[in-house]
Amino acid sequence: MATQSENHAVFLNGSLMRHVVRMSLTTSIGLMAIFAVDFVDMVFISMLGNDALAAAVGYAGTLLFFTNAVNIGLSIAAGALVARELGAGRPEQARNYGSSVAILGIVVGLALSALVMMNVEFLLSLLGAEGEVLRLASRYVSIILPTMWVMAAAMTSMAVLRAHGDARRSMMATIYGGIVNAVLDPVLIFAVGLGLDGAAIASVLARITMLGAALLPALKVHNGFARPSPRQVFDDFGAVRAIAFPAILTNIATPIGNAIVVREIASYGTDAVAGMAVIGRLLPVAFSVIFALSGAIGPIIGQNFGAGRYDRVRSAFYAGVQFTGIYVLIMAAVLFLLRAPIADLFEAQGETRTLIYLFCGPLALAAFFNGVIFVTNASFNNLGHPIYSTWINWGRHTIGTWIFVVIGSYLGGASGVLLGQAFGGVIFAGIGWYLVGRVVSNLSRPTEVEPFTEQNRLHSLFGRRGW
Repeated sequence: MATQSENHAVFLNGSLMRHVVRMSLTTSIGLMAIFAVDFVDMVFISMLGNDALAAAVGYAGTLLFFTNAVNIGLSIAAGALVARELGAGRPEQARNYGSSVAILGIVVGLALSALVMMNVEFLLSLLGAEGEVLRLASRYVSIILPTMWVMAAAMTSMAVLRAHGDARRSMMATIYGGIVNAVLDPVLIFAVGLGLDGAAIASVLARITMLGAALLPALKVHNGFARPSPRQVFDDFGAVRAIAFPAILTNIATPIGNAIVVREIASYGTDAVAGMAVIGRLLPVAFSVIFALSGAIGPIIGQNFGAGRYDRVRSAFYAGVQFTGIYVLIMAAVLFLLRAPIADLFEAQGETRTLIYLFCGPLALAAFFNGVIFVTNASFNNLGHPIYSTWINWGRHTIGTWIFVVIGSYLGGASGVLLGQAFGGVIFAGIGWYLVGRVVSNLSRPTEVEPFTEQNRLHSLFGRRGW
């Protein structure tokens, strides 16, 4: 007879590699939908024939990224806490955590969006927007940002679905939002004649669609949320903050590292910048499955950690790394074979073509180490050490980028910049792997004489070692 834990925690049994593959592929399809819609969105805006519009979206997107980092951090907290409680056989507490994160997301979304709205022109001007571009970017942000709370609730609902092992419905919520955005973009931009406002309104309606598509199955299929109460939210705040705050800092590090690389490569001229831009479009398409790993493997590790199945925690980490290696080898081979057609597609010549060929060769293989970092970050978030993720990401995108990019630039020009960035990833992937080993080695399997309790779990984190 199935235990209460097994009824809710689908990752406690079965092949871990199968779980990793299924969760990663379904999650990556949702990411691909987002990337595709963003690309189409920019194409439609570019068709308006005003460069200021595209620039405004660029500045607005940068500002919205930082606000959305809060939502990402909260969704990571929701996924980790809910998965852990399901694994431990405490579905009621899992529902409480789901509701608490959702309420906190809504409150923070309303407060933060109001604060940003009051200073939107100042913040955009800090990013470099001015004149007509500043006005357009401010208007675009002013339409989308008030729905930050909608996105917070939607992302929390999708995290709860993944924590229950329901990656398909989480994926479909993203796809439905993408379809709404893609369909309404040309209608509102061109047919109705709203221009940039139409693109923003389409994004708002897409967010609302994602919320409905994720929240309904989370409630009806999995009963994933409890009736919210201020007392419960207050009681859960500490646990949520302990994961969400480091996760927010972790996500903010990425654009800083990218800015360092762009600044260095810009010194080699427009051809080098163009090559970097092409790689920026190819990367999420080719390796969306790797990007999805962090959100995909987290529930698997979280459920088994909550259940005290530390052998499966260790095996899940290895399964994630093995899957990363297999996928990267296959995709690197595909990119290498298609390197000439890809370069021709973008009419790349000179330095641009050189960088594209570099990406379709050694840099593609280096994606393995990015995948390892994603797996280690998910492990830390779900094993009660989210601050390790913050250290790894900030180290990777500051010292681990700047030092090796400068050295690479000196030794190999524009190609050396990208190789230096990749080398920094190798080092911090190794550091992350070592730290995961330390964390897992401190876990001790509870025995029948000593039942698994929250106190025993905390003791096991700092108990005996033995990988």
